[in-house]
Amino acid sequence: MMDVLDVAWRLLAVLLAFLVLPLVVGQAEHKVMAHMQGRVGPMYAGGFHGWAQLVADGVKFAQKEDVVPADADRRVFQLAPAVALIPYLLVLIAIPVGPDGMVGQAIDAGIFFVLAVMGVGVLGSLMGGWASANKFSLLGGLRTAAQLMAYELPLLLAAASVAMAAGTLSLPGILEAFEWWWVPWQITGALVFFTAGLAELQRPPFDAPIADSEIIFGAYTEYTGLRFALFLLAEYAGIVVLCALTTVLFLGGWHGPFAADLGWLWTLLKTSVLAFVVIWLRVSYPRLREDQLQRLAWTVLVPLALFQIALTGVVKVVIQ
Repeated sequence: MMDVLDVAWRLLAVLLAFLVLPLVVGQAEHKVMAHMQGRVGPMYAGGFHGWAQLVADGVKFAQKEDVVPADADRRVFQLAPAVALIPYLLVLIAIPVGPDGMVGQAIDAGIFFVLAVMGVGVLGSLMGGWASANKFSLLGGLRTAAQLMAYELPLLLAAASVAMAAGTLSLPGILEAFEWWWVPWQITGALVFFTAGLAELQRPPFDAPIADSEIIFGAYTEYTGLRFALFLLAEYAGIVVLCALTTVLFLGGWHGPFAADLGWLWTLLKTSVLAFVVIWLRVSYPRLREDQLQRLAWTVLVPLALFQIALTGVVKVVIQ
């Protein structure tokens, strides 16, 4: 009975985080962009500091008509938003928040699990682009596929460097083996991992697959109402997952002063800082062209990730 209650409690906590944290990131993006770009609109809804902006957006999406193009592959079109969103819920189950088993489910090959499931989430964009019966959507889907193939490799290589350093594929095991001097040692891998993750999420400046000035809105052009809102929610959930994984793999996760009691708070703070960086990048850099995206992946990130793996191997040999 106690085991059942423990599992139920863990699943409830993960579900609550999945429902709340992406919305918090979405609200923060409204406010940060409003301050950085001098946008007055998001600061007025509801009164104090525009607290009701997110509520207004939700009501707006709920009121819009749910339209499915006549020539679309109806089932695939309708399934795509769920395929884009649900994998991030599964990833959250495996991310450790604090010490002493504060994780939804400890998985021995945790790195393989989270990276494989994150890759499934990107398929939602491919499905939506292909099923929409729209040339702009199809082009956006093809750009998504090319971007996924280019940036998945440096993402995996950067994560492999941390697994080598810790000698385990388990996320809690990596945190147990973490030492403070790993941060400067693995900083190159951290930058590669974070950059490749942004590209897989199609966040600016890596948003060529949804470039509104070129292909309207890419794979999401034909989506309206709540289905479009689910794609946006998947983007914010992806930001939470990427920042949490970067925190766990490269920044020590729950490690910090009074970690035994406040470990969860350190994880949350580090994840929040990285989420702020994601928003900051959106308002700071212009969109990269498709050729620039590919060149960055193959000529910069992949060599840097390979260098990090070589450095990790040398350091491990020296230590042993």
